Parts: sequence; C-alpha cells; structure tokens
Amino acid sequence: MRSLIALLLWVSIAAAQKPPVPKAADGKPDLSGIWQGGGAAGLTFAIGAENARAARPDATPAQGGRGGGARPEPAPYQDWVQPKLKEIRDRRSIDDPSGRCLLVGVPRITSMPLPIKIVQTKDEVIFLYETFHAFRVIPTDGRGHPDDMDPSYMGDSVGHWEGDTLVVDVSRFNDRSWFDRAGDFHSSALHLVERFTLMDPDVIWYEVTIEDPNVFTRTWKIAMPIYRRVEPNMQLLDFHCSEFVEEFMYGNLRKHQLVKHWEGETMSIDITRKIPPGDSFYQWYDGSNSNK
Repeated sequence: MRSLIALLLWVSIAAAQKPPVPKAADGKPDLSGIWQGGGAAGLTFAIGAENARAARPDATPAQGGRGGGARPEPAPYQDWVQPKLKEIRDRRSIDDPSGRCLLVGVPRITSMPLPIKIVQTKDEVIFLYETFHAFRVIPTDGRGHPDDMDPSYMGDSVGHWEGDTLVVDVSRFNDRSWFDRAGDFHSSALHLVERFTLMDPDVIWYEVTIEDPNVFTRTWKIAMPIYRRVEPNMQLLDFHCSEFVEEFMYGNLRKHQLVKHWEGETMSIDITRKIPPGDSFYQWYDGSNSNK
C-alpha cells in the first residue's frame, strides 16, 4: 500500500513539473520553430525502420512506450509487390528519387536527417524543409482539396485541429516517390493522415496513417518523435544535391557494376528507363513532332 501511494505521489510530482506546451494567440499549441526527425527511418522507412520505430514518449510499456513494448508490424504489402520490390532494390542507388535530386515526398521528407522550420498562423501552418528546399503551405481554415489539383511528389495538404493535435490530410500524389531508400513505394492512390501532437515544448509526436488500396492490404501506421533544435541562431541552410552521388562513392563495391567505364571523372551508366504512362507528352520536346 505504501509503495502504491509513493508511486502515485511520484507521478503527480512529475506531472506538475512537466513544462506547459507553448500556445499561439488563438489558444492552439504553437508548433513554430525549427525541428528535426530523421535517423534510420530515412533509410528504411516502411519496412526496416518500421520495425525499429521510436516509442511514444508518454506511452506505457504495454503500449510500446519507454521500457519496451510490442514489436511494430511490417508494412502490409499485397502479394504482387514483392517481385517489384526486388527489382527496385537491385537499382535503388540509380532509381531512388533522392539520388536524382527529386523531391522525396511525404512522409519520407519528415524522416530525412535535416531540419524542418514550422511557421504557424491562425489560418495555416507552413513547413519549410532544408531537404531539397521543399515546402508545404497547409491551410487550417476548413477548406478541402481543390478538384483540379495535379498529382505531385508532395501531394496536396489540408489541415484542421482536433483538440491539441494538428491533423493533416494529404492526397493527390503521383506514384514516383518512395517511402525510403530501400525502394518501398506506393501508387498514385496514396492517402495519408498525419497527426502532429506537441508532447512538451521540445517534442512533437508525429504519427501517419497510410492508405493505398493498390499496394497495401489495409491501412497501417508509422510514428516517430520530432525534436526541437535549440541551438542559438539555428537556421535552415542551403541544400546542395549531386545526382548519383552514392554510385560515385560506393558503386565500385557492387558485385555487378552499373558503371560500364570511366573517362576521367565522368562515369557512363547503362540505364534503361521506361516512360511512365502520362509522361509521353515529353516526346514533343525532342523535335520529332515539331512539324505536326
């Protein structure tokens, strides 16, 4: 009995000492600042790092909190996906969108090991990413997705508040971004629901519900903490990208070389790429249809 009373007393003292989360002028939690997630998830976000997912800081051990918990399940891929994954992973250093200096998409951009600046106003939350200088302007004024939005790497985001949690609905994706460097992919039917919860002044709990009926058997979730960068004068820096840098640095370690030969500092890579459906309009720029 005494031990139970001591435990309850300790819990109440710890709760009383926990600093309050900052609030914006409208009473919502203020997410403004520079944050960073990243880590292993940027390498194998959907399968490998899903099994090494960080536990929610305030969860009990039975819920996967500090001190242990159940091992998170792998991504629920449909049966047809496995052969395609093997094909992708054999060429991932060449076909990874990040290796070609293209936007890495959502939610992967949150798991990249570079800072994210959040600017919050009454009617929108703006995410500025050091990674590829990407950005998202997320309205929180009740509007929905526009009907005429073209698919893109980052999709279209609209948000609203559920209590103290920012909920962001993301759709209108193309099918060219990956979840991670391992080649885990999605289709253009991808639909995400992101939840940003300010746990304390320096920790955001980030949770994503993933839905893609063309690739997965059901909806599933991933989650991770995002930490505030508290260094004095912290700011986003310039992001410089060199295409195929991984192949330049480590391609010589391949069992089957993609680089056929070198001419000084120039490498020649044997690449066969099929034009995806919907991209054939690029053929108009090669001059073959200039007289039509």
